[in-house]
Amino acid sequence: MNQIPIRVAVTGAAGQIAYSLLFRIASGDLFGPDQPVILHLIEVDVPEILAKLDGTAMEIEDCAFPLLKGVVTTGDLSVGFKGVNWALFVGAAPRKAGMERKDLLGANGRIFVGQGRALEKHAAADVRALVVGNPCNTNALILLNNARGIPSDRFFAMTRLDENRARAQLARKASVDTTAVTNLAIWGNHSSTMFPDFFNARIGTRPVPDIIGHKEWLEKDFITIVQQRGAAVIKARGLSSAASAANAAIDTVRSVVNPTPGTDWHSVAVCSDGSYGIEKGLMFSYPVRSTGKTWNIVPDVPLNEFSRAKIALTEKELKEERALVSDLIPG
Repeated sequence: MNQIPIRVAVTGAAGQIAYSLLFRIASGDLFGPDQPVILHLIEVDVPEILAKLDGTAMEIEDCAFPLLKGVVTTGDLSVGFKGVNWALFVGAAPRKAGMERKDLLGANGRIFVGQGRALEKHAAADVRALVVGNPCNTNALILLNNARGIPSDRFFAMTRLDENRARAQLARKASVDTTAVTNLAIWGNHSSTMFPDFFNARIGTRPVPDIIGHKEWLEKDFITIVQQRGAAVIKARGLSSAASAANAAIDTVRSVVNPTPGTDWHSVAVCSDGSYGIEKGLMFSYPVRSTGKTWNIVPDVPLNEFSRAKIALTEKELKEERALVSDLIPG
């Protein structure tokens, strides 16, 4: 067993997603069965919420996880981010009745300004950050631009939930196990404009369109189902996706810290370097491969006219979001 624990910060740690996430991190699901962890649980500095957080910490303690070497609960960002190696930004202000998307962006943006500055000042030198709280791409953009002392390739925003949803839909349609579906890329924003690229996805050794010959379903129904899945869950359950979001966060970190198997790839939003003509600096979801130590955007994925049009739409939305929070991004 590696005796040096990894310190993992989780914001919004008293919330629904975190409740589905924390126990899995403590049990070893995130970094493996031999890696000790210390949890840094961060919440807003409000007595009622911190009391709820203490209750969550009690439950974690009562599980007696062998790999868990400590739990920090705090409403102070300087304490919460002190020495952390990974930071999972789960907390975000919820959208309320009558709130425009620009209002949500502004409310969350101010949160991520302060968190970015605190992360840069207090985290470990090797820190990496995954933003889960929505709108996650633009929240991550604000975060990294307020923590410029940390290399931009250490920041990620989660589109793995979209990938998992898309893989499940394709597997169901083709009557195969989800493990048979590979090379499923999500392009762009984690929003209703993101593009689940079925053209380059594979079922077994064959392209998805060769297995699922229903062109209209793939180009219309499939894309809409994946884009609107979060809303469908809320309608059916009365609550937003929590367990599936937590699972996708686990999958994302695993995909970054472990080598990508074979010729597969996985989806995560990263700071664009201009690949595929996407404007540099946007937090844009690409197909990504990892060596376990470094990651790269997969080059030369073929894109047809249909795909390029969908990608252009989601890039446009990300540019619009950036413009709405430009005052929160240092020049």
